[in-house]
Amino acid sequence: MIRNWRVTLGGAGRTLWGPAPVTYGLIAVCTLVFVIGPASGLDPAYGSGDAALAAQRAWFHRWGVVPAELFEGSPGAVLTPATALFVHGSWVHLLGNMLFLYVFGVMTEERMGRVQFLLFYVGCGYLALLGYAAANADSGQSLVGASGAISAVLGALLFLFPGARVTSLLPFLFFLPLRFPAWVVLPFWAALQWLAAGRVSDGPGVAYLAHLVGFGLGLVFAWVRFGRTTRVRAAPAPAPEGENQP
Repeated sequence: MIRNWRVTLGGAGRTLWGPAPVTYGLIAVCTLVFVIGPASGLDPAYGSGDAALAAQRAWFHRWGVVPAELFEGSPGAVLTPATALFVHGSWVHLLGNMLFLYVFGVMTEERMGRVQFLLFYVGCGYLALLGYAAANADSGQSLVGASGAISAVLGALLFLFPGARVTSLLPFLFFLPLRFPAWVVLPFWAALQWLAAGRVSDGPGVAYLAHLVGFGLGLVFAWVRFGRTTRVRAAPAPAPEGENQP
């Protein structure tokens, strides 16, 4: 697994952090929804033990995507691919998704603009979960999480910033931080999702297929929307002082 935690443009390590109210707002909403829900374990009103587990299942069933119900034509179920984007199953699930959204969402929002980024995020996230539900149409298991939408952000970033440097921690190299261009890291990440999705045979678990659908949608959207404009490429690293001297 690759843990991506910083993206930079330019060899000097210049970061593209700036005002990104939509990204920060999405993070805030997801965090708030999780904190007030039963999965956080912070509200004693949900009880403990079996009572807390029952409350979590009911919460996920209400706000998450249940493929079997979605394709039965229930009016309320049609909205669940949108509401599920703001629901997470555990602290690890939430923090992992929000870290990726924070790192990659800021740059993508700055490039797309606030309104367009919000519509892109929700729209691609909805379609990613819808695609996953269609592939598991008989399942009664709830699906929650922003992974599909965040995967779309990764796909868009790959097209918009192919030369952006992604600092990655690689477990098989003892978590040594290494910097690679996005065009190396993100296709590798997508390949891992593809391999993982191929191993899932017993119904919904981790939504690897939603990751793939979201990534593809984000890449295609960026290509269609920004294909005729100049993409941002990483500038070559400036030479240290004295290195350019004859």
